Amino acid sequence: MADVTQDADVLIVERADGVATLRLNRPAVRNALSATLIIALQRAMSELDRDDEVDVVVLTGADPAFCAGLDLNELGEGGAALGLGSSSDGSTPASPWPAIGKPVIGAVNGVAVTGGLELALHCDILVASDRAAFADTHARVGVMPGWGLSVLLPRAVGTRMARQMSLTGHVLSAEEALRAGLVTAVVPHAELLTHVHQVATAIVGNNRAAVRTLLATYRRIEADLDGPGLRTEAAASRAWLDRNFQPAAVARHRAAVTGRGRAQDGGSAT
Repeated sequence: MADVTQDADVLIVERADGVATLRLNRPAVRNALSATLIIALQRAMSELDRDDEVDVVVLTGADPAFCAGLDLNELGEGGAALGLGSSSDGSTPASPWPAIGKPVIGAVNGVAVTGGLELALHCDILVASDRAAFADTHARVGVMPGWGLSVLLPRAVGTRMARQMSLTGHVLSAEEALRAGLVTAVVPHAELLTHVHQVATAIVGNNRAAVRTLLATYRRIEADLDGPGLRTEAAASRAWLDRNFQPAAVARHRAAVTGRGRAQDGGSAT
């Protein structure tokens, strides 16, 4: 029987058969990332890393979205969520959650926008529902990526597509994301978690030590290749936050950003 827990109602954690499923649970705001939700996610990832009964983590969102990015209301009031997971001086790469030694599979059930796209990029395997869509709206909102997007997105979709997405806010459909190599599969929405859990079960059935050693090897190679770029992004993000970030400007742009996003993809918020 599945074990279900909740963290301040914003994150639901379910464990069953070696797989832990994390569900971002702020559906009314398309699972936008508040400081509370980010902290809950970081805490849950750390706890699951220590749980010997868990071999694979699945990350998804409560319908209708995967994650619409940082909470614009919170950003407009001062940006409490900005910098969570970052070093204090911007000198080291940041991540939405602490590094864990187990594979993370993203089940993208709807829009994954900006900070939500960064969550997806940090997953080891990514599967999309046919309702999924991907976009980077940092430039629209007036913030800089700080969780590695400027390194991880071009690695996933190619440099020119990444720059187009970031500089224009272009929305990538699920099928476009598959063709670009961002996701490994696109499945009917109702079948998403079934498909993802089949992938997770295949991993659970393998030699645990071999899986974790191979995953760590992949990640060490990526860290060697990506480290300088991630440090450059971290420093740029911290400098922007210190010198250019204006909560009042974010608040002024909120309605326009939300309206434009919904017109383009049927519901993204940031």
